[in-house]
Amino acid sequence: MDKIQHKQVDVGGLNLHVAEIGSGPAVLLLHGFPEIWYSWRYQLTALAEAGFHAIAPDLRGYGLSDQPSEPEKATFFDIVEDLVGLLDALGIEKGFVVGKDFGAAIAYYFDLCHPDRVKGIVTLGLPYRKPGEFAKADLAPKGFYVRHWQEPGRGLADFGRFDVKTVIRNIYTLFSRSELPVAEDGKEIMDLYDPSTPLPPWFTEDDLQMYSSLYEKSGFVFPLQVPYLCSKRDWGRLAHFRDCTVQAPCLLIMGNKDYEMKFIKSEIVKSDDPNLDMKYEIVKSDVPNLDIKYLSEGSHFVQEQFPEEVNKLLLGFLNQH
Repeated sequence: MDKIQHKQVDVGGLNLHVAEIGSGPAVLLLHGFPEIWYSWRYQLTALAEAGFHAIAPDLRGYGLSDQPSEPEKATFFDIVEDLVGLLDALGIEKGFVVGKDFGAAIAYYFDLCHPDRVKGIVTLGLPYRKPGEFAKADLAPKGFYVRHWQEPGRGLADFGRFDVKTVIRNIYTLFSRSELPVAEDGKEIMDLYDPSTPLPPWFTEDDLQMYSSLYEKSGFVFPLQVPYLCSKRDWGRLAHFRDCTVQAPCLLIMGNKDYEMKFIKSEIVKSDDPNLDMKYEIVKSDVPNLDIKYLSEGSHFVQEQFPEEVNKLLLGFLNQH
């Protein structure tokens, strides 16, 4: 961790905080929510030791990166273009893109918009969803967290009842389970948390403090805007790529105990078959060069929970392509 370098990179007048280490082929690591660059702490060092240039930005509005002037207008496309600016600023023509959670969607959309800049894609915790279909939760239970946080003001009001550290603790604890985070009528998502539940064994109090300190800086206005609130609006320029396919070689890593697995089967393929093979039923037609690997005990935060297993899969893919 001590060898990881930190700097601010100007991308079109907005500064992104970037953690980077190593030299060699570039690997861009895109976090999800409620994550930051630090969620890639185990991958950054492993990639550098294996001969790669690992780059983990705090996406705009997150962590130590700048807040955009009008966060309520922000979209996925803004983040895609930030990544172009980041690669240009670092003098990188082409690289691998690794994304977790909504960072996985950004990785795919980056390839759709700029295929000449992508060597390959690795995603964790989320399969490909076409522009306009990310966080589409119409058929999910009424109290599903995505539906709650897509309502303007609802997520902020829910979070605002607690300090930042409690919010991060609640989300990491709730979202590490295999059950969908669904609130009862009249309840909010933060109400699901049981204070007697300990942190996951792979997530320490020091980790919690790191996340909390950075979200105290950034707040939750932008993180609720992208990916949640913006997913209900016009998808603008990304909508033009809705019927395009992702041609880059891709690897999807899923934990079998990720709550997202239940959402995938109920919302996307309308099936509760536990033996469903996502490779052919969900994304193969849109991502033809896709391989999928499962970690039997993996949760939604699989790269933090099982870093050695994830690093082995990640490096195997990178070295192959």
